[in-house]
Amino acid sequence: MRSESLSQHAIFGTPKMTRCNVSRFSPLIGDMGRLLLNFCVRQFVNTQGMLKLLQGLLVLLLSVPVVAAELKLPRASQRASVSQTVGLSEVSITYSRPAVRGRNIWGELIPYGIVWRAGANEATTISFSDDVTIDGQKLPAGTYSLQAILSKEQWTLIFNKVARQWGSFDYDPSQDALRILVKPRPAEYEELLTFSIQRVTQSSAEVVLQWEKIKVNFNFEVDTLSKVLPGVRAAVAEAKADDWNTPLRAAAWAFENGAVPDEALDWIEKSIAARETFENLSLKARLLARAGRNHEAAAVARRAIEAAQSATPKIDPGELEKWLASLEKHSKS
Repeated sequence: MRSESLSQHAIFGTPKMTRCNVSRFSPLIGDMGRLLLNFCVRQFVNTQGMLKLLQGLLVLLLSVPVVAAELKLPRASQRASVSQTVGLSEVSITYSRPAVRGRNIWGELIPYGIVWRAGANEATTISFSDDVTIDGQKLPAGTYSLQAILSKEQWTLIFNKVARQWGSFDYDPSQDALRILVKPRPAEYEELLTFSIQRVTQSSAEVVLQWEKIKVNFNFEVDTLSKVLPGVRAAVAEAKADDWNTPLRAAAWAFENGAVPDEALDWIEKSIAARETFENLSLKARLLARAGRNHEAAAVARRAIEAAQSATPKIDPGELEKWLASLEKHSKS
């Protein structure tokens, strides 16, 4: 018993030192540190300098910072976005896509009467590059969080000026920029919440939220005409005398969008003056007919058909011939 005690004292100094140097710090320094200490002690028995070295090693091992590895895991509700150009304006929606996963969604997972983030994780955001009109109300350009308050019969969709927020926990109604009412409608089953932008024209589009067997939608409009028209006028004014294509394109845009009909006729005349073609003559005929000047329209249409037949290569005027026959028939009746 005594020899065992002496052996311990010879190696570790004292039982107290033994516990201090090894046992107490084992959970902190780990197996490698403990093995290193035991090896050093056995090699340098009763060396005072080694005791100081051991203390220094302990301090060093305990002072090394523990760096946690960055753990990346997929979200249960994964992030998504959808964007669309409408005329010359941009709209984008960023959101997370919760899954149904066999749960009862409406009124249970998403309670009625409580503000909901219209998605999961961070609040859903919607961005407009230009001012828009929604449900007859103006909404300035910008990025908004899209919140919702649900009931069985209707939803309140909220465009809130605080875009960056987690869910709806810090939702502040005083920051609402716009509220609209929409009606939920039955829809085909959708496992993941999905936003889409549909029915796109040059000045409007429809935003649709669909999840489980319900969807809601709202329309927005942009003033594309006011944004495009100054540039169109400037381009026509700057067109060279032999440039027939620029005023033709301008007149075609005006015709397709029902805009500035008088100016459109001026632009098509400028195109014809530069070079008479099937394209600008047929467009002039349609512009005249829309203005109720059917006899003039018919005469110009016949000129367009002649231009098609003499063109190189020849152009098939079949569609215009059908249009002319219909115009003449209605003019006689």
